[in-house]
Amino acid sequence: MNEQDLRRLLTVSVEGVLPSQPASAGWERARRTRRTRRTVGVVALAVALVGGGTVAALRPSADPPLVPPVGPTVTPTVESTHAGPVQHPPTELTFPPDPLARLGGPATVPLSQRPVQRALALFQPLDEENRANGPIRVLGNDGVVRSLDVVTPAPTRDAGGNEAPALKPGVLSPDGRSAAFPQAKELIMVDLTTATVRRIPLDGYLELVVWAHDRVLVGGDDRTYAVERASGAASMFDMSAWELAAPDPDAGRAAPLIEMYGERASLALRSRTAEAAELRSEQPITGSALPSPYQVNEFYGRGWLNGERLARAAWITSGEIDGAEGTAVLDARTGAVLHLLDLGRDRGKGCCDVLGWDNKGAVLLRLEPAALARWHPETGEITGIIRDLHGVIALAD
Repeated sequence: MNEQDLRRLLTVSVEGVLPSQPASAGWERARRTRRTRRTVGVVALAVALVGGGTVAALRPSADPPLVPPVGPTVTPTVESTHAGPVQHPPTELTFPPDPLARLGGPATVPLSQRPVQRALALFQPLDEENRANGPIRVLGNDGVVRSLDVVTPAPTRDAGGNEAPALKPGVLSPDGRSAAFPQAKELIMVDLTTATVRRIPLDGYLELVVWAHDRVLVGGDDRTYAVERASGAASMFDMSAWELAAPDPDAGRAAPLIEMYGERASLALRSRTAEAAELRSEQPITGSALPSPYQVNEFYGRGWLNGERLARAAWITSGEIDGAEGTAVLDARTGAVLHLLDLGRDRGKGCCDVLGWDNKGAVLLRLEPAALARWHPETGEITGIIRDLHGVIALAD
């Protein structure tokens, strides 16, 4: 406030309206008083706060003290709970209702009689020796469980004769419309919306598939093919299907292909071009954000990308043991381990494959004794989805 404003304020504050003056003059003076007070009120308050007693002494004692207006109480926003880099599952899981729990029930209709609009999941029951124990179940987005009756894929096998179930994580396309089953010397493509089957001849022992947008990457120990879903045309890629992470379905066909390989200090990420699998970059996987002695020893199972985050099962060094089961979430750009789920030492070896991400950014994984669980790395919350379901599950995006 300058000297002129102070003089005007003092003049107005001592001005009086005499009864003998005309009413029009009184109203004009009152109007001028209100306008002037509005004009200088905010400035007067600022000076009062800065200058303290100077303005208080100038204001006549008859005036009430200037009180700032009372506004609504503002409650500070509480940020979402963020868990630490190392987390642990609860002693007992809760199992909220979930559509995927229907996989625990038997199939009620063959796929050939009632194809799906979109499949949410495939499930292959296994016996105690990990052999197929009934047809593959197809859970549609209508909640109906169907049996896959149009084809019966044989177990996969390698050159040494070792067998594994035909259904594996990754065989179901992200859109839930197709399934791809690797076999010896062929790839079986099933259109789940029409219940039709195509067989695409390919050389070699094929064991694993990864959907990369509108292509299927299928391979084994010594070769990997890229097969177009629409045409069935195949080209060979120089990379391993065992170490390949499933790309984010929302990233499009041009999304790079990411491999994770190595052990302990030699763990690394390798990025390749989508079209020809040519090497783009390579960088170490680091665990500097983890408290000592935690570290990732080796990854297993399929890796899954969600935006710039990558989730995969691992064997880890924990505070109790070297070789505990765990699940890691990494920054796919830098290779830094962001979150580590310590699953402890009292689980079967290779128990806890990662099966993908849900649409809320949670990791879906196998977790004994639950067949399937949901882990939110940002908050540390873990809940069960399906309880005690023995078999192999493949999920759509």
